[in-house]
Amino acid sequence: MSETMLAERFYADTREVKLEQVPVPHPGHGEVRIKVEYCGICHSDLSLIDGNFPAQLPVVTQGHEISGYIDEVGPGVHGWEVGDAVIPSAGRPCRRCRNCQRGNFADCLALQLMAFAFDGGWAEYVVVGATGLTRVPDGLPMDQAAILADAVSTPFAAVVRTAQVHLGNAVGVWGLGGVGTHVVQLAKLSGAVPIIAVDLDDAALERAVRLGADYAFRADDPDLGAHITEATGGRMIDVAFDAVGITSTTRQAAQFLDVNGKLVTVGISSQQVEIGSFLDFTLRRKHVLGHLGYKVQDIAMLAELITYGRLDLSESISAVLPLSEIHRGIEMLEKREGNPIRILVKP
Repeated sequence: MSETMLAERFYADTREVKLEQVPVPHPGHGEVRIKVEYCGICHSDLSLIDGNFPAQLPVVTQGHEISGYIDEVGPGVHGWEVGDAVIPSAGRPCRRCRNCQRGNFADCLALQLMAFAFDGGWAEYVVVGATGLTRVPDGLPMDQAAILADAVSTPFAAVVRTAQVHLGNAVGVWGLGGVGTHVVQLAKLSGAVPIIAVDLDDAALERAVRLGADYAFRADDPDLGAHITEATGGRMIDVAFDAVGITSTTRQAAQFLDVNGKLVTVGISSQQVEIGSFLDFTLRRKHVLGHLGYKVQDIAMLAELITYGRLDLSESISAVLPLSEIHRGIEMLEKREGNPIRILVKP
């Protein structure tokens, strides 16, 4: 095989995204190399480019939602072979913080994220740790497999772990892009009733209803409060998800929480959190919870849900572009062309 490969490279000092020929990496102890089949373009990738996420490396290959096939196995790896279809985890423990020193790697305090702290999958090949791999089950399309490692697993963990949505919860979802759309689907699986979708885009609202929302309202509707009151029978929202992560959506979502209601922030930006008055939050005993990421086992759970027909991600792949058109893919997501759930590159 060639000793070089095509890869996207992000330069932190100039914020430039370049396509370059770079050396093909080789796995070290406990690692495997994956021939990338698909890799998603995520808003967090854009946040690194626009400066909302601080750079951790002067130059890095982006992309952290990967599916592919193992093509080289490093020493000390057991249970994996060349040709296995896999999904790598997007994070790895630092092994230095107090939790890691106690063996609690799942709750690492300085988690290293792929595409930020080490090279990701906008490339022909990527090297990852074998301990974070999930096997792709027979029947799961590889394009859908790729987005499980963040675009679906992060909403899953937000719904199931952080928010602990259960049967009968009234759920509101602000922002219906890649994260918010999957929150709607997963909240429905968890038994939420009703599910209320809120956005400024009519096409995104229509799609949310098609995928499981019971109601869809525009965020700029002056009667939004009345609509939510009617939809919930006056009990308001038990769990509100802000999948945008800006001041206005957080403030609006918090406004409609019921007593003991939870606001879960999943979207990320550099804006400030504003959630209303102390009087309102104290009297109604509201909660605000930040959410990030997932546990590795969540990917396997989601893969099983798909293979059993419980979860349908057939509408989640909005476009697939060759790696050579990564700049075009970034632009499509930035401009929200076609209201994408997830755009993929195929090296």
